Amino acid sequence: MSTIKDRQRAAARARLEKEMAERAAAAKKRRQRQAVIGSAIAVIVIAGAAVWIVAALGNDDSSGTEAAAPPPGTVACHWIPEDGSTGGKVKDTGGLPPANAANTGKSTLTIDTSLGAVTAAVDLSKTPCTGAAFTYLASKKFWDNTKCHRLTTEGIKVLQCGDPSASGKGYRETDGQGGPNFKYPEENLPTNAKPTYPKGTIAMAKTSAPSTTGSQFFIVYADTDLPADYTVLGTVTKGLDIVEGVAKAGSDNANGKGDGHPKKEIDIKSITMAAA
Repeated sequence: MSTIKDRQRAAARARLEKEMAERAAAAKKRRQRQAVIGSAIAVIVIAGAAVWIVAALGNDDSSGTEAAAPPPGTVACHWIPEDGSTGGKVKDTGGLPPANAANTGKSTLTIDTSLGAVTAAVDLSKTPCTGAAFTYLASKKFWDNTKCHRLTTEGIKVLQCGDPSASGKGYRETDGQGGPNFKYPEENLPTNAKPTYPKGTIAMAKTSAPSTTGSQFFIVYADTDLPADYTVLGTVTKGLDIVEGVAKAGSDNANGKGDGHPKKEIDIKSITMAAA
């Protein structure tokens, strides 16, 4: 027989999965609207897609030749341009992260918040492209003066941040829909059984569709089970007590019991990535 906590956990997971499914459905409708009408248009679309991929792989040769292998100690990252046509609110960074990212070494992620600093260890051998995205976005001051907009306290124990449009006083219904002008594939997915995402994990938020990682992330303040679909970026080394304090104050239940905006507001002043 299921317990109350089991039912609460299932309800929280269902809300999250429903939200992801709605975004995926919107993306599918957009693709259907853009279906090829006639062979001439098809040629243009295919040619454009080829240029897209070549550019993302960092190959300046548009003659159709194979992209050069990345330098030793790096991997090629696939940055997928995002224009907001799927319904999200896009913040343009003026470009894309480097085509090749280091896959050796470690970095320290520092989230300077209104309540104190949260730091995390990032292993670039496991998350080279996510690490590169964070380094790039941090250099653009992408997250400066934004809010951690979502707190879940029933079943799923996470504080979600990273929406560039979640700023200013108070919360808005659109909080949680923002991201950068690019997305990229997931990496370093959990392989452990349970909990899927242990306490102290920092992982990347995404929709239910693959290759939709962007700028939003969540900090796990208590062991949490979720589908192993979200990139594990790193592990908190300092400041988890800050997140626990926000969780203890509870949410406003805007999305249902135990799921809403944190009552104890936490703003991100800046984020930095530095070699460890």
